[in-house]
Amino acid sequence: MSERVACRVVNISRTVYRYEPDIHKDDPVIDALNELVAEQSTWGFDKMYPYLRRQGKPWNHKRVYRVYCKLKLNIRRKSKKRLPSRNPEPLNVPAMINQCWSIDFMSDSLWDGRKYRTFNVVDDHSREVLGIEVDLSLPTQRVIRTLEQIALTRGFPEKIRMDNGPEFTSFRMVCWAEERGIQLEFIKPGKPMQNGYIERFNRTYREDVLDKYIFSKLSEVKQRTDFWIQDYNYKRPHASLGNIPPAEYACISGKL
Repeated sequence: MSERVACRVVNISRTVYRYEPDIHKDDPVIDALNELVAEQSTWGFDKMYPYLRRQGKPWNHKRVYRVYCKLKLNIRRKSKKRLPSRNPEPLNVPAMINQCWSIDFMSDSLWDGRKYRTFNVVDDHSREVLGIEVDLSLPTQRVIRTLEQIALTRGFPEKIRMDNGPEFTSFRMVCWAEERGIQLEFIKPGKPMQNGYIERFNRTYREDVLDKYIFSKLSEVKQRTDFWIQDYNYKRPHASLGNIPPAEYACISGKL
């Protein structure tokens, strides 16, 4: 029996009979996603897809998301209940770089149990990481020295937003700011989201570095942090900046 007659008997199209699915058509997408996950395991689809597009990949978001779900790369997130507004202080986006920096401390432990701290500095306009100082102890003098080092290439900001930690409220810090003509803007006690830019950055830094690796030496923390800063500033898409990296946004905005 010929193919034409056989297809007519079973009532199927000859096109359907001859169709051979291309089981390897998604291999490039799978390879790209797996490679990206190996480097950035905490990224979700909203970060991966813009990054792949910036790398020149031609696939549309539907295809990438289908493969993303097929590989079960979805990260489950705990839902949070929204609390009613309690008249929060406005957090405005600065019009240019160096108009306002945000600073804050974080802490973690090495493998042997020793505690260490990080001093984080972020530009509120471009969301760039200006510096992360890591050490077992970070007194006021180290904070000032770090800010001075950043200012050598960046210049001094008009103001710095911070919480009410003793290192920031010290007499030495206040005198330094007055000498440089910098306004110190302190948030209200118990209101961390009044310093929302640095708080959101701290979460990303903790997920990508502090919670992702086990460090046995302080030098390992510093090295991994330096690599991550370059990746964050120059490669990682930032949703609030139109899915472009902070350093590129600063150049595009014409303020750097």
